[in-house]
Amino acid sequence: MSGSLDRQVAEIGAMDLEQLRAGWRRRYGAPPPLRSVPILRQLLAWRVQIDTLGGLDAEARRALRRTGPAQKAGRNIGVGAKLTRSWQGRTVEMVVTEDGFRWEGRTFKILSAAATAIAGTKWNGPRFFGLREAA
Repeated sequence: MSGSLDRQVAEIGAMDLEQLRAGWRRRYGAPPPLRSVPILRQLLAWRVQIDTLGGLDAEARRALRRTGPAQKAGRNIGVGAKLTRSWQGRTVEMVVTEDGFRWEGRTFKILSAAATAIAGTKWNGPRFFGLREAA
């Protein structure tokens, strides 16, 4: 990276949420509706780097197209798979179905909705069932 780009990325790394939004607005218009400072920092730094160094080359774009669309977390485990978790002294079992995730006769389209129903509070489904490491 050039010295100027290094400096810009370092400055972005020190910005708070409002500064990130202002920086985005100044460069690109309305900022994305994010409240996550780390994600907004990454997006802004990425955009600045693209402006300076260019985006993905044609070969990388072709490779990404060959991978197909992104799948929702948990869907790649396979229909019929059982996810288990011990939660508050009981064993919870979730079954992956064609339509989503089944638990106690209820089907949820996304794993996070199922985890939230089980826990009674908002949870990331893949993290709840151990499919993703905690931050």
